[in-house]
Amino acid sequence: MIDMHVNLGGLEMRSPVAVASGTFGYGTEYSGAVDFSKLGAVTAKGIRVSPWPGNPMPRHCEVPGGLVNAIGLQGAGAKQFLEMSVPWYSSRVKNAPPLIVNIWGGSIEEYAETAAMVDAASKTEKGAKIGAAELNVSCPNVKEGGHAFGQDPAVLERLVAAARSATSLPLIVKLAPNVPDVVPYVRACENGGADALSMINTIPAMVIDVEKRRSVLGNTTGGLSGRCVHPVAVKMVYDCRRATGLPILAMGGVYTATDALELIIAGANAVAVGTATFTDPSTAAKVYDGIADYLGRHSIASVAELSGSLET
Repeated sequence: MIDMHVNLGGLEMRSPVAVASGTFGYGTEYSGAVDFSKLGAVTAKGIRVSPWPGNPMPRHCEVPGGLVNAIGLQGAGAKQFLEMSVPWYSSRVKNAPPLIVNIWGGSIEEYAETAAMVDAASKTEKGAKIGAAELNVSCPNVKEGGHAFGQDPAVLERLVAAARSATSLPLIVKLAPNVPDVVPYVRACENGGADALSMINTIPAMVIDVEKRRSVLGNTTGGLSGRCVHPVAVKMVYDCRRATGLPILAMGGVYTATDALELIIAGANAVAVGTATFTDPSTAAKVYDGIADYLGRHSIASVAELSGSLET
């Protein structure tokens, strides 16, 4: 029997396939459209302490091979998410897997405060489905000139350490691809106490309407996701696996089982489907089936055995 189970830094996943933050709402929006039994986790849309309006419209634009979005992390805030969205997910979604709660903020203190709120909720009956916290470190640090937390290893280490002290949940750090060398950032996550890494976040991008000579997006710039970023994700996973023993949740252009298998062979322990869900909500379930079929055809006993098996 093929073992599809994955342990992602303490988060027990029955499947190596999750869904990525920002593409699956708070977990309930796809109820009835997705076979949740084939998911190992659902990563919820990012939350911070207070509600956040997000960026001005328009917020997304299709491009060849992908999507540029500038949603701006619109959200209802931690209190509403924890008191309403999480219980609703737990009670209404059949075969609901654990929730990975994506956290963001404008300061280290806000990250820690949100992590503490999530931690407290996870210890209650209503929050029992909360399985891990994921730090989105691609946000601007408002206290230090707007520079993204994930662009400075020293600040990143302090951020991870603060979140680590605020929660006993498995702590995942979501890294951005737009750095010259990922190793210092991996080391910062390790030193700060991260249990796992997730990658990649979107790539900074821009689309211009040449007739109007203005950006298509209301925020001027956005983040690129979709098929076109997949080779970047594979390379980053490969680099990270050579630098760390931390488990890796990989995402970036996963549309098929082959895409997912590339990431796993490069060193990922699990994968997440993101932008593909918008065009086909059943993508994650199809990716699960394809991974299981591949393992069976190649007489590989488990996903864990396949992870990092690239021959060089």
